[in-house]
Amino acid sequence: MSNPNPSPLSHAMPEAIRQLPAEAQQEVLAWVEKLLATQNEGVDELYNAISSIVKFIPNFMVIPLMVEQIHPRIAAGVCVKMGVEKATGYANDLPVEYLSSVTHHLPNPMVGEILTAMKRYAAEKLITYEIEHHRTDLQALMPSVSESHQALITKHLST
Repeated sequence: MSNPNPSPLSHAMPEAIRQLPAEAQQEVLAWVEKLLATQNEGVDELYNAISSIVKFIPNFMVIPLMVEQIHPRIAAGVCVKMGVEKATGYANDLPVEYLSSVTHHLPNPMVGEILTAMKRYAAEKLITYEIEHHRTDLQALMPSVSESHQALITKHLST
């Protein structure tokens, strides 16, 4: 009998754990989820705090600080808390390599919204970088971006 509410972690379960009886699998998943909850305790509050603080600091000061001191995964968490509009303001000014790393930690729909809202040149620069370095990742974004960005992605993917 399948679980009606599967764990978000169940899709990434290693084969060795998949071979365990269903009850043992559930115990392992429950333990992993508890461990992650303990390890991530307070992280949302941190993202909220950073999001609130950077509102009062000019972008030209935040951008170098982000690139030098904030891991892309943390920056992505802050982006989620600050929302698309504010995140887009930073995305337009971030170095493309760093922005690419950040986007790989964001949900595809949010990346699509940010990409669509970015200045055209900055968006094209990111799309070109992604095509050159992470070709398959861009295909997953197609449903989330504007038609003009879809056309640009399709054009580059077909070359």
